[in-house]
Amino acid sequence: MIIRCDSEIDTRAAAGRLASLCRPGDVILLAGPLGSGKTAFAGGLGDGLFIEEPIVSPTFTIMKRYESGFLPMVHIDVYRLSSVAEFEDIDPFEEGRDGVTVIEWGDAVGDSVPDDHLTVRFEVTGPTSRKLTFMPSGIWVTRPIHELGGTDQ
Repeated sequence: MIIRCDSEIDTRAAAGRLASLCRPGDVILLAGPLGSGKTAFAGGLGDGLFIEEPIVSPTFTIMKRYESGFLPMVHIDVYRLSSVAEFEDIDPFEEGRDGVTVIEWGDAVGDSVPDDHLTVRFEVTGPTSRKLTFMPSGIWVTRPIHELGGTDQ
């Protein structure tokens, strides 16, 4: 499924709608070039989960856990990690077992994530516009992602 976003507000809104489909233990991979909206999307997901703190990129801290929402959110940025082993050492899925784990640059660790995950691929289509492609795997295939308002093309 594809959602076209004309602004950061649209990107955040799409992620906010996705929050209603999230369950404890969910894993969401965000993949796309630098500046494509991955952190904005994570912030919108946090808004949809009613997390009170602002969601900021964990580029230097690698992982940040937010507790204030109706589901906790673990936000991970693997950009600075030099190996999959470093990713596995932080034990991200244990940290996120009771909430939602969101991984920026998720394609870099795709082979180390559970089969049940959602990949959101970001493509820059203009100065502020983006194309978000949602690729469900495992249990995510049964979720009504089409209700987010996207198209099949």
